[in-house]
Amino acid sequence: MIKKIIFSLVFIFTIAYSTELKAQLSDKVAYINSVELLESVPGKPEATKAIEELNKKYKDELAVMQNDYNNKYTNFLANQNNLAESIKLRRMQELYELEQNITRFMKVAQEDIESQQQQLIEPLKEKMQDAIRQIGMEQGYAVIYDTANPAIAFITPDAIDANSLVRSRLQQIKR
Repeated sequence: MIKKIIFSLVFIFTIAYSTELKAQLSDKVAYINSVELLESVPGKPEATKAIEELNKKYKDELAVMQNDYNNKYTNFLANQNNLAESIKLRRMQELYELEQNITRFMKVAQEDIESQQQQLIEPLKEKMQDAIRQIGMEQGYAVIYDTANPAIAFITPDAIDANSLVRSRLQQIKR
């Protein structure tokens, strides 16, 4: 009976010790910089280029619209004293409509660019997150902090910089 009690106690202590040891081993902490890593994701340069091209198209079209508005406005100011009241009112209405069109265009352009960014960049962020998770599991990290997140106040000097591991994993990913 005493042997069973001693055996049970040894068994319980062994399990408790191995659980404690396992917990200590998984307390490894690493950090990454997601802003820096996102630049390493395959497909990021192409996505950035596509967004920049779309942005340029909208800027060019907006410049044409604003130039047209400015020309009509300058012409109106130069000739307003010589215009009949009904023509003056009609031209003022045209200028107002042009302003409204420019405002609507800018809103649509901004929404379209944001949608394009979401469509092209989100899958890249997901690839990066997958690589971070894989590294975390493989290396046995309990936590991987993102230094690009301003909520982090302190990183211990013993923390492991996992940027190179994640960057390496991202290079292995096929587009």
